[in-house]
Order: sequence, then structure tokens, then C-alpha cells
Amino acid sequence: MFAIPGKQAVTITDKAAAQIARLMERGGSKGLRIGVKKGGCAGMEYTMDYVSEIDPNDEVVEQGGARVMIAPMAQMFLFGTEIDYEVSLLESGFRFHNPNVTEACGCGESIKFADM
Repeated sequence: MFAIPGKQAVTITDKAAAQIARLMERGGSKGLRIGVKKGGCAGMEYTMDYVSEIDPNDEVVEQGGARVMIAPMAQMFLFGTEIDYEVSLLESGFRFHNPNVTEACGCGESIKFADM
């Protein structure tokens, strides 16, 4: 939908790919679908769901056994995003390094994009 020939919509770090593949295998899913929805204190939130079916309208990125599908309505917001998986003493989880985000709340769960 918003693809540039020869360029993936999102990139996945090796750590994130390993974690996604591990969770796909454990849950028997076809992949991780990511998207955005209205909500949170900054206006938008990322969504992540392991799914059993691939929507033909999804943008699919595969790497290292991991499969990430981008929901059609989220493609323009997520283009150029790097998905990473970070582990610290207090928490672990996926992190989105998204060049399209103009603001984020203090908790890091809610984001805002430039008016499009």
C-alpha cells in the first residue's frame, strides 16, 4: 500500500526477530500483526497481536523465522520503523523506534504523529 520498491516497511533487529519467532512457535501463530489505534494520553497507541491468519491486505515482513504483518490502516504511520526487543533489570519488551512519531507520553505507551 505504501511500499517503496526494494525497501521493507519496517525493520526488525535480530533480538526482536528471535523473540517474535519464539513466541510464534510457542503459540502456533502465523505471525505478529502490528498496528495503531486511537488512545492513550498522546493520542495513539501501538497494537500487537499474534494471529492465526494473514490478511491479504497486510504488508508482510519476514526475517530470521519471524513474520510481522502491518495492518493496512497503520502502514503510513509505521513506515521506516525499527522494531527492537530490549531486556533490562526491571522490564523487557518490544520497542518501536519510529521516525514518524512527533511526541510520546512519559510512560512510552502512547504516541502522536504529525498531522497527515
